[in-house]
Amino acid sequence: MNKKEYAQANKAWLEAKAKEDGVKPLPKGIYYKVISPGRNDRKHPMERSVVTVHYTGRTIDGKQFDSSLGGVPVAFRLNELIEGWIIALQHMCVGDKWEIYIPSELGYGKYAQPDIPAYSTLIFELELYSIA
Repeated sequence: MNKKEYAQANKAWLEAKAKEDGVKPLPKGIYYKVISPGRNDRKHPMERSVVTVHYTGRTIDGKQFDSSLGGVPVAFRLNELIEGWIIALQHMCVGDKWEIYIPSELGYGKYAQPDIPAYSTLIFELELYSIA
């Protein structure tokens, strides 16, 4: 499959996923499904917050490219992450565990990463442990 076909396949996958039961929209074409709800205390990370999370990342073919599971949760400054994470995490509360679906332009776009082809829709299982 060439890059153009791969990009189209990823867009089509995301469009189909958006129509599934339980899948909800976020800004800029991101979608998510709640795996388990958290505190629902209306406290959300801000762009300069440090968030502690566990995550697993996959491409649409199911290939895992990264995971923090098996270790301790990882801390990141939110504004240093890909745009898709920045947007999604600002809607999460501590304890929320979501599966998020990020269009390629809010992930790595036309740039390939190790184990992530260019134009990939990214799928993350993401659990928010803390906000600082």
